[in-house]
Amino acid sequence: MKWDIQTVGFNAKDELMETTKEQVLGLEKFYTPIIGAEVYLRLEYDENQENKKVQLKLNIPGEDVFAEHQSDTFEFSLREAIDKVKRQLLKKKELERAHR
Repeated sequence: MKWDIQTVGFNAKDELMETTKEQVLGLEKFYTPIIGAEVYLRLEYDENQENKKVQLKLNIPGEDVFAEHQSDTFEFSLREAIDKVKRQLLKKKELERAHR
């Protein structure tokens, strides 16, 4: 799987980067093949306490899958974005099975 993890507006700790990679790799058990993953960890500068945004895009054959979530921690935003993508992958897999 090809990786692209970018941080926008801050420097991420290695722990956050490893957690991100592990959780995205876990998506491979729901759908294969996943060609690549693009993850953007953004720190939004505003008065809102929920200023940590995760954008996740998976490159898969056919059409890409995308999800984003914004909350007060990167870890929670990442989990929510992963859950959204997981639901999309499961739905895509079900549709593929129905067309066989």
